[in-house]
Amino acid sequence: MVCSKSQVSHTHTAKIVIESFHQNNNATLKKQMTADSYASYMSILGIVATGDPKTQTYNFKVLEETVNGDIACVKFTTVYLEKTETFKILKQDGQWKVALQGVR
Repeated sequence: MVCSKSQVSHTHTAKIVIESFHQNNNATLKKQMTADSYASYMSILGIVATGDPKTQTYNFKVLEETVNGDIACVKFTTVYLEKTETFKILKQDGQWKVALQGVR
């Protein structure tokens, strides 16, 4: 019998990052992002509105997703964005993590 970790999809990883960003949940952000991307996000974290996760919805909606091996791109919208956003997501050590490098 083989034991394996529960895999979180690249689209769910993007959703977790958006929710954690708005909830100021730094511990979750650190787990779900590459080290360089986490450092970049921490420098702008205070600029975006935060909210109470019990009363606030983010309306995260995936518009498009592509996967090529260990690299995925997720195009999405949220209630906070006036335009669409795209996350580049890399698989590192079997887990999907958001990377800001290469995002267009």
